[in-house]
Parts: sequence; structure tokens; C-alpha cells
Amino acid sequence: MAPRILLARHGQTAWSLSGQHTGRTDIPLLDEGRRGAKLLGERLHQAPWSGLPGVEIRTSPLARAAETCALAGFGDRAEEWDALMEFDYGAYEGMTPARIKADRPDWFIWRDGVPDGETLEQVSARADEVVSWARSADRDVLVFAHGHILRAIGARWLGEDISFAARIRLDPTSVSVLSWAYEMPAIQVWNDTAHLTP
Repeated sequence: MAPRILLARHGQTAWSLSGQHTGRTDIPLLDEGRRGAKLLGERLHQAPWSGLPGVEIRTSPLARAAETCALAGFGDRAEEWDALMEFDYGAYEGMTPARIKADRPDWFIWRDGVPDGETLEQVSARADEVVSWARSADRDVLVFAHGHILRAIGARWLGEDISFAARIRLDPTSVSVLSWAYEMPAIQVWNDTAHLTP
């Protein structure tokens, strides 16, 4: 069976709630985010996932992702990996898109990037590293990380330019599955948050 990659976005934080760009600032989960992480874990430990035996697991070292991983019940199996850290937003760290657009009305992160942070090429290269690792062996993988890097991984899994990430949004504590169709990379599940609905 061709390997798949499961993507888990971290739970809600104060900055994800307010729409602020949260790159390397180590923002903790809100109570809502911790609850969501536990619900995600419950879902992944039930059929058809059944705790994902044999799946290799990695997490961003940033607290919001690592804590989501631990609360979901995978902390003891996960390896921290810097390649899964969020986009370094540089001068735009902590700013909302509306605040940035007050100075740069035509700004679009997936085209224009950010000043004093990572380039789009650097983010794309990190996403490619994750995709290569995911495809490197005969097993599925699960990663816990952040909205923009996971969207970049989704774009690059499909062989698309990183700008495609603009079209595949991700909500906090969502789960997605990248797999194959007709021997081509495909999206099997995207931005699934059914576990958060009572």
C-alpha cells in the first residue's frame, strides 16, 4: 500500500482565534484547544483509526503542536522535528492580515511572502522535506503542526506550487489525509473537524 500522511493541526490558541500570524511565538493552547485535542485523540483511537498502530509520528516542537499531540495520546510515540515548525513570519509576527493590508493593500502571503522572515521558497523546501520523508517507507505517518506549514505540505504533496496552499484552508484541531488515487497524489480527507461537533 502506498504511504499516506495524516495532518493534525494544533488546537485553538488566543492568536489563532484572533487571526494573528503565529509563527515562532510559543503561544499556549486555550482550554478550547485542549478540549479539541482530546476529542481528536479519541477519534483517532477509535475505528477505523484504532490508535494508528505502526504509524510513524512527528510533531512540531512548538508548544501548541506538541501539547496537541500529547493530549491526543500520541506524545510518547512522537519525535519532534523542526521541519514542522510554522512559517517564520518575520516582521509580520503577531499581526492580522487586516493590519498588514492597512499598509500593503494588495499583500497576499502566498505570493508576496513576509519581510525579515522565511521566504516562500524556504517554506516550500521544508514542505518538500516532509513529503519526501512521508513517502520514504512502506508505512503511514501522522504529523502535528500548524496551519500554514500543513497547507504548504498539502500543496507540495499534490505537486502544486506553494501558492496552491491559499486554496486549502485548515481549521484548528482538524485532521486531513493525503493519499493516492489512480497512482497520483491526492487529497483523501481535508479539514475534517467532525470530532468537534457534539
